[in-house]
Amino acid sequence: MMQFLAVQPSSQNQFRALMLFGRNVASYKFALSKALLEVARDGADLVSLEKLADPYTRHLRDHLTLASKQGTSRSSRFLEACKGANAGTVSDDELRSITVSLGFNNVIDAFHRLGAHDVGQRFFLDERTAAGGLRITDELRHLAHSPAAADLGSETEARWRLVETAWELGVERSLITYNDETQAFAAADGARRVTVTSARAALNGYQKGHCFYCFTSVTIEPGQLAADVDHVFPWALRSLLTGNPNGVWNLVLACRDCNRGANGKFDCVPALDLVARLHRRNEFLITSHHPLRETLMAQTGAAPALRAAFLQGNYRAAKLARITEWSAVPRDDEAF
Repeated sequence: MMQFLAVQPSSQNQFRALMLFGRNVASYKFALSKALLEVARDGADLVSLEKLADPYTRHLRDHLTLASKQGTSRSSRFLEACKGANAGTVSDDELRSITVSLGFNNVIDAFHRLGAHDVGQRFFLDERTAAGGLRITDELRHLAHSPAAADLGSETEARWRLVETAWELGVERSLITYNDETQAFAAADGARRVTVTSARAALNGYQKGHCFYCFTSVTIEPGQLAADVDHVFPWALRSLLTGNPNGVWNLVLACRDCNRGANGKFDCVPALDLVARLHRRNEFLITSHHPLRETLMAQTGAAPALRAAFLQGNYRAAKLARITEWSAVPRDDEAF
């Protein structure tokens, strides 16, 4: 976690880290982060809990229609109230009152916590006792109005979908897979495959919104700068590789120039420095929590040395087939 923030510890990346690396026993932090970005975008300063309750519960209620399990606790009066609102048995006013009373009890105190410490940046100040709400900081307002805001929302949504799917389906560590056609991660629900979330949205935060190869900025929103999902060890060499080349371990986001431009990578073997970078990116995912953590460990090894050896073995196998290596010329400072 700290290595992730050692390079470019911007407000944007601190916000990312809170979503990507925090331990999740309930989905409240995801809902609160989306609600905070929403009210900050509207120019709010001091936000009462009554006002914050509406977007906060709206996001939770939307997700309860996708997965009824939104935490590891067996029961929650607050979540039951959200379900009741969806069913029409709890009114908006009742839900708002219950949310103010129960819904923020732990999440506000824990929001800035990463591991044993808080991140350096504060996105709100807790003024519940003095003023009955949260004071939005300038940093969060700037973030909410930045070009990265849409990506941060999508990344949070992807992380939320992965976590709740693991809770809902009891996903085992090897069951998150990538679908080339949909470019999404999927999970097994009995004999059928359930699409979980966009691979772009799930991977982008760990690369801090930059191309894996040249570090230029990319986005996961549709448009000219939208990142490609790329296989670091090319799919064309799949018969030589150990493990499924469609595994999370081998997937990165790349700008279009690096992936398929005039001097792009295409089906070339990645240079050794890129293999080391892939290991570092994978370790970011490992230090996150399920289900991608468990998926990666199942695919590449339970310990860092085993995971490094796994990548080195595939590098040697790929080199036997194609001697020429490819490496991008970084166009920006190292991002991760």
